[in-house]
Amino acid sequence: MLTLKNVTLRRGTKVVLDGASATIQPGERVGLVGRNGAGKSSLFALLQGTLHEDSGDVALPRQWRLASVAQEMPQTAEPATAFVLAGDTRLTQLQAQLAQAQAAGNGMAIAQAHADLADAGAHDATARAQALILGLGFQPAQLQQPTDSFSGGWRMRLQLARALMCPSDLLLLDEPTNHLDLDALVWLESWLTRYSGTLLVISHDREFLDAVTRVTLHIEGARLTRYSGNYSQFEEQRAQQLVLQQAAFERQQEKIAHLQYFIDRFKAKATKARQAQSRVKQIERMEKVAPVLAQADFHFVFRDPANLPNPMLVLDDVRLGYRGDDGSATTVVRGVNRTVLAGQRIGILGANGQGKSTLVKTIARVLAPLSGTITEGKGLAIGYFAQQELDILRPQDTPLEHLIRTARETAPPGEAAREQDLRSYLGSFNFTGDMASQRVASMSGGEKARLVLALIVWQRPNLLLLDEPTNHLDLATREALAMALGDFDGTVVLVSHDRHLLRAVCDDFWLVTRGQVLPFDGDLDAYQRYLLDESRRLRESARHEPAQTSASDTPTIDPREARRLAAQARQQLAEKTRPMRTELATLEQRMATLEARLSALQSELATPLSPTRIAEAGRELKTVTDTLGACEERWLEISQELEELTQAAPTW
Repeated sequence: MLTLKNVTLRRGTKVVLDGASATIQPGERVGLVGRNGAGKSSLFALLQGTLHEDSGDVALPRQWRLASVAQEMPQTAEPATAFVLAGDTRLTQLQAQLAQAQAAGNGMAIAQAHADLADAGAHDATARAQALILGLGFQPAQLQQPTDSFSGGWRMRLQLARALMCPSDLLLLDEPTNHLDLDALVWLESWLTRYSGTLLVISHDREFLDAVTRVTLHIEGARLTRYSGNYSQFEEQRAQQLVLQQAAFERQQEKIAHLQYFIDRFKAKATKARQAQSRVKQIERMEKVAPVLAQADFHFVFRDPANLPNPMLVLDDVRLGYRGDDGSATTVVRGVNRTVLAGQRIGILGANGQGKSTLVKTIARVLAPLSGTITEGKGLAIGYFAQQELDILRPQDTPLEHLIRTARETAPPGEAAREQDLRSYLGSFNFTGDMASQRVASMSGGEKARLVLALIVWQRPNLLLLDEPTNHLDLATREALAMALGDFDGTVVLVSHDRHLLRAVCDDFWLVTRGQVLPFDGDLDAYQRYLLDESRRLRESARHEPAQTSASDTPTIDPREARRLAAQARQQLAEKTRPMRTELATLEQRMATLEARLSALQSELATPLSPTRIAEAGRELKTVTDTLGACEERWLEISQELEELTQAAPTW
């Protein structure tokens, strides 16, 4: 078992753990929770051996194999399948031993290596690696694509698949859901529930924690407290514990006050001096109960919209997609006929790459519809939280400077907000004191996300478009967002992999699938079953082998006629797919150029620049990011169509 005994750990001058103790039994699935900065990732580093305790003992069984997700971005041209397959370190080691034995011509060593490889599961290792890749949202056509051809988020998914591929007795997962869509998240939950080793996971997704953990380890005040049960059960136990602790503290304070009253009244009287002194010692010997000093939870409210048009907007036979530099149109979703009403709460569902973000961007006016009409209600005011919005914040500006600029852009003519009002407003989003003057470049992802929320709330929108707003938010801030959206009088359109947020906020669901936007009548549980079925179908198709048939079941075909039909089928397939392959090659070249430019811009923005250049680079970064996303979605769409055509082609 894994044990920590009286562990003290410091990071610089900060004490992360102080006399912390905990025990984790083999096979337990543990959720590690605590506020941002409490020391969760530091504890992981301690278990991995990259940090060492200042005092105390950390003990892991010597034979335990440890696996975790590497945080660095992989830079390799190795195919995705081979990259993930290399995560099985035991298999890689045995393959190297086999190669050495073959080079030396050692027959006994060769036989032993083959036996060891069989025991290590070499016969189905490739199939297992590809099942992991497909389960995390990749398409079959991407299995052999070079690893460094994927965007950052997709490469981190490959890192996760590589960690899952590694045989392990202890699996450490630090925010594994950050780069996942809902379909991949549901699949990961299913995989982890079957994992036989010991699991320790950090996550801000409460439903994910509820699904995969059975023990909760809470870090607070540099101490570790173990609770039996998942996150929801931990919350209940924690609340009960705080109530009991506060009640015990109040009872003890009453007793101390009573004893002190006797001491103060009779300490000067000779006849009572001994009794008074006895009560002084009684107070000194008493084990003090600490008061409940709960940290203030973050909360905020959306400002009341100036008006509520109804309907908010109407989409009439709208075709959604992108236009290339040459003006050519790429369709992602077609024939959209939907109405958004005042006060409606809509959750957008759909597997990765189906066009959820395209739909939201079109409603947000970031993309123009390729055809059809979008009729907006009079006075429509949109607040849009995009996934890449955090990157558009000006790194060298402060929260106050961002808000001043937003207030100036949204204020009625002749009106200007006072700086003190702006500071007070930022304080409501936990940007208090010097934080209002801290440069954005030095902020965490969660702080940047809160700043974007603050800027959106200031604009008083009546239609909120939120595309994965929780990616960088901790549990407390996610809860605050859910409560604020619940009290919001306007309309909400939400794309999120956080099911707790979707359940708390959304009353209606739209499903984006196979080029259409359809109403989804089921609940999230029904949608999860749908996603698991789709994931299972993809995995089976990836490792499907043609069924063996007996001679009596095989139709008799003249060999020459069979060859002619096969050649004809190949020619027809080649002619049909040639434009698609040409477009794929063009897209790959375009994506390589865009990724190079994206990297250059990010490097440039990390250096000191003039305000003018920061603004120009920020605008270009947004354009490049959007264009790259469009190219990637189109690449996935064509690849899937090509895969379907190839699989559907007749064989002879």
